[in-house]
Amino acid sequence: MRFQFKSMLALCAGFSLSLSSVAFAQEESKLTEPVYRLSKNDASGVAPAAHPLDPALELARTSLGRIRTEVQDYTATIVKRERIGDTLGEYEYMSCKVRNRKVVDGQIVQPFSVYLTFLKPAAIKGREVLYVENQRDGNLLAHEGGLKGRFLPSIPLSPTSSLAMSGQRYPLTDIGVENLVVKLIERGERDRGNGPCEVKFRQNAKIGERVCTVLEVRHNEKKPHYDFHVAQIFIDNELQMPIRYAAYDWPAEEGAQPEVIEEYTYLNLKPNVGLTDKDFDPENDSYNF
Repeated sequence: MRFQFKSMLALCAGFSLSLSSVAFAQEESKLTEPVYRLSKNDASGVAPAAHPLDPALELARTSLGRIRTEVQDYTATIVKRERIGDTLGEYEYMSCKVRNRKVVDGQIVQPFSVYLTFLKPAAIKGREVLYVENQRDGNLLAHEGGLKGRFLPSIPLSPTSSLAMSGQRYPLTDIGVENLVVKLIERGERDRGNGPCEVKFRQNAKIGERVCTVLEVRHNEKKPHYDFHVAQIFIDNELQMPIRYAAYDWPAEEGAQPEVIEEYTYLNLKPNVGLTDKDFDPENDSYNF
């Protein structure tokens, strides 16, 4: 699987071989807002596929297969920014622990599990959220941070309830790298049937010190069935997993920059750290539920 994935990256590199450095404005440890730069120099050296999205879809399916067979769990710092309606929210920083769902002979032997603690901005710092598949009647458990957290109890919420979804584009059950890849495949397969698009692969991008291959998909013509004008997926070359996804809307007026729809970056992602049930137990002494 590892050889196949790297071979696919090498094949994809032929679509575009030039990318300037992609970096954060300051060190990751300072949790500052991420800034990225991409070059506009492209070169093509591979015969076109049946559809421009075909190599991207093959790459995504290879990545998904590896995640499902080789990645049990991981920790990371998630940097998230989303547009809700006409409002682009602040960057949110969350320390996460995730265990991937594992199925054997049709039975779930390891349920999908998530623990989040919010780091910034100040208004949500200290908030904790816990979710374990098929526990608590499908509810997540939430606890506020700061002064409010000292007086308010932890409360169970449906992941799709109005309170849990306030200020969110997606429910908590959609979080995580595996779910991200699944959604990318679904969108890619749908877009493949809706006409042509531009697809570019670029090598040697960086998120912090992580070297990535960038897949960029562009829809030049705005149509109702397209979710974005431009989307970029940063695939960590060593981890062989996507660690950033960003989607941009068509410019509001001619000559303007594309507007951010959503962006998610997984900093310092560490797979297979050996998370246990205690990491997803509200009675954990390290938590404040």
